[in-house]
Order: sequence, then C-alpha cells, then structure tokens
Amino acid sequence: MVWEPEINELEKRRELAYRMGTEDRVKRHHDRGHLTVRERIALLVDSGSFRERGVLAGKAHYENSELKDFIPSNYVMGVAKLDGRPAVVGGDDFTVRGGAADGAVGGKAGHAEKMARELRIPVVRMVDGTGGGGSVKTIEDIGRTYIPGNTNWDVIVEAMSEIPMVATAMGSIAGIGAARVAASHFSIMIKGNSQVFIAGPPVVERAFGQPIDKEELGGSAIHAHGSGVVDNEVDTEEEAFELIRKFLSYLPSNSWEVPPIIESTDPTDRRDDDLLSVIPKDRRKPHDIRALLGHILDRDSFFEIAPHFGPSLVVGLARLGGFSVGVIANDPRKLGGSMDGPASDKFARFIDLFDTFNLPVINFVDQPGFMLGTAAENSGVARRGVRALAAVNQAVIPWASVVIRRAFGVAGAGHQNHSRWNYRVAWPSGDWGSLPIEGGVMAAYRREIEEAEDPERRREEIETRLNELRSPFRTAESFNIEDIIDPRDTRPLLCEWIELAYKSLPIVVGPKFRGTRP
Repeated sequence: MVWEPEINELEKRRELAYRMGTEDRVKRHHDRGHLTVRERIALLVDSGSFRERGVLAGKAHYENSELKDFIPSNYVMGVAKLDGRPAVVGGDDFTVRGGAADGAVGGKAGHAEKMARELRIPVVRMVDGTGGGGSVKTIEDIGRTYIPGNTNWDVIVEAMSEIPMVATAMGSIAGIGAARVAASHFSIMIKGNSQVFIAGPPVVERAFGQPIDKEELGGSAIHAHGSGVVDNEVDTEEEAFELIRKFLSYLPSNSWEVPPIIESTDPTDRRDDDLLSVIPKDRRKPHDIRALLGHILDRDSFFEIAPHFGPSLVVGLARLGGFSVGVIANDPRKLGGSMDGPASDKFARFIDLFDTFNLPVINFVDQPGFMLGTAAENSGVARRGVRALAAVNQAVIPWASVVIRRAFGVAGAGHQNHSRWNYRVAWPSGDWGSLPIEGGVMAAYRREIEEAEDPERRREEIETRLNELRSPFRTAESFNIEDIIDPRDTRPLLCEWIELAYKSLPIVVGPKFRGTRP
C-alpha cells in the first residue's frame, strides 16, 4: 500500500481527536451529570447517520516534525439525519477549554451555519460553556486586546429567514453562547443542569459586589418561565433531543418548501359532543383551552412551545388531517386570556415562525383585550401589542380564525389581517365589540347613570337593553361574521379548509421580505 503511512497517520490523529479533552476531563464532565458532545450527537441523530466534518482541526505540538500531542478543536459538527431527514448538527466540547474561543480552531461553528444555509437544511446547536465566546486568556495568547466582532452573525441573521434553527443549552452558558441559544426558532434548557446568562456569577459579583448562584442568575426557572429567552425546559438531555426531533417534524427543511404532510388516522369528520359544553354559559367562568384543542386537532398532535412565558397565550404546532399547522389560542385561566407585554412578544415571534416556514395558522379566539392597569402600562403593553398586530398584518400565510368566545377592542381585532381574506367562523358562544357591555356601560352612559334617581337600577336597565342586542346571530345577519357554526363541526370544516390552504402555499414560499427576528 503506497499510502499506508499516511493512512496510519490519519487514524492516529483521529484517535487523538476522539480523546477530546483527556480522559480526566471527560470523567469530570460525566461526574457533573453531562454527556460529551459526541454522545449527545449519537443520541439525537438516526443511528449511524452522523458524518463528522473537521475532525482533524486542532492545535498540534511537534518535535522534529513529528506529532507529539494534539488538542482537538472544541466544536464538533457534521451532517446527519433526524427521522430520515438531513440536518447539520454541531455542539461545543466542554472538555476542551470549556467551549471558549481559545479552544476553537478555524471557525467550525460558523462553517456549520454556512453549510446548513447553503444546503437548505435545518441546523441544531448544542451549546455548552461560552459557546465559542471570549476568554481573557486570549489576550495573553495574541499579545493584545481586540475590538469584539460577532463573526458569522450575518449568516445567522439571514439563515433565520431560511432554515429551521434549534438550540439547546447543555450547561452553564455565557456571552456569545447565550446569544447562540436565543438566536433560534426553538430553544431548550435542562432543569438544574443548564444556565444561560450574559456573564456568569464571578463577573456579576465583581460588577455588583454581591455573590449570586448560577441557578438564580440564569436557570430554566428564569428563562423558560420569566424572561422568555428559552422556550421549553426538560429534565434530561434525552428529553431535549426528543423535543428537537418532534419540533422539526412539523417544519419543512427550509422556507422554500411546503411543510411535511403525514397520514392521519384521526377521521377528518370527527364530531365531539363534548364541544357543546366546553364553553360555560356564565361568561365569568373560564374553560380549558388545551382540552378544547384536543377535540379539534389531530389526536395527540399538539406540540406546545413556551408554555410558561406569556401564559395567557397558548402557541404551538399541530396537525389537522395530517397537515402541519401553527396554533394560537387564548387561555382564559391566565389573566383572563388578555394580551399583556410577554404575550404580545410571544404572539409576534410565533407568527414570524409560522410565516417563515409556510405553516397555515389557526387562531382560536377568546380575547378580552389588552391587559389593563399600571403594571401593564409600565411594561409597555401598547407598543409591544402594536408590534404583535404588525406581525399579523405582515404575515402572508393562510389564516383561519375560530371565535370561540370573546373578541374585544384593539387586541380582539388583531385575531386576523382584515385586509386579506381569511377563513373565519364563530361559535354560538361568541361575544364581541369595542368593550364588554359590563365594563363599557359606565364609560358610555356615565352622565345618564349618575343623574338618574336610582343610578344602580338605571345601569342595570341599560345593560339589559344592550344585552338584548348582544346575540351573535344579529352580527351574522349583517355578515360581520361569515358563519356561526355548531362547535362539533369545527374539525370537519377546518380539515376542508387546510386542504385548500395547502394548495395555495406554493405562492407564498421563500424568505419573507421583512426577514425573521430572533
């Protein structure tokens, strides 16, 4: 064999690369409850499908031109299949310099993003440590300081409008690593095992003179429940990989394609009698929106995203007759279903997601309006709400609204883009207007009520008079609502609509003119 020495050299270098950050460092990583990056990739992708790129990249030490030692790059990446579909998969190797920039070689992470974009396939990032971010040790290595620049950030920004991008926080992540988690369409944290922050506890303590625990600073309770930086939290790394595969199963490989269609075993003509009693007659009583969705969408197909952030709004992916759809619904058990600042942000972000990947939207409307009060006003609900309304009007995907109960005020009007045709029906429980009658009477008839001999009685008389006009059937008479339907017919009618909607998708595919914002 003419090239046998070189082949032997190749195998030797591969063995050194697979050693990662030495046995001791790998053991310490395992002892902290973490898998190594290659173990993670093996669990995520289809068996035997991972084709690693750049395994030989690293920092070599030579003596008399002979290789004596080799430290591999701390980023592992390549192409694999997830449920039979190709994707670029990459992750930080924490065992080599904690994933920091001074352990990186050749910009492999950026290369992975470019590769995914050019191939028009999803990218999955498993971020650990600083995610390729800076370290003060770099100053000594290069003998100077430097003005920071986010290399390849333009690629990420453009790719957000073109290919699905998924990120998982696998450990304690700071700096650019945190940004790489947030710059995604779907992100996950592992409870107790991952944290995300701009800077870690030592830096924060130095800045503010107060020690802080990493979980308090950036645990999943902070970001999955409060800040909304991360969408979902799980208990184990294995659960995270399951969610990644499930999320991608609803989406096309890129924005130029139509979402995948699967064979559904759930009859499209299914009519559940439970829908006749899911909305209480008493307008003050809430209903269970997730139970309602289960009666209409394909059974067990609803994949909820960001359940704890902006909880008055429920969003997710689902299937209807086997067709992938984006789902939006109000939850009256949280803030009465009203739109506050976080819910507005959530609304805008996921409309962007659905529009980018050509997912028709079904909006189950029970919207009492924007959240009221000083806290809501201080949070900027008006501006954040307007941003959400702008997202509705910019979206070009097919849209269906089912008004199951309330649609009040500016927020209620934002259930669809009224300049376009959208499929819209209502249930007999529909209740709508500029303001609810109960709260609006005092505003509209204040003088008449206050000047009455018995103000309370006059208010009741006015409310009774107006309630006689409240029937949704009167709205239907003027064709202000296209149809009022038996709730049991919701699934059959939506299944008819989605089949037609998919036929129109080829005219809206491709990156959207406004781009997609993280």
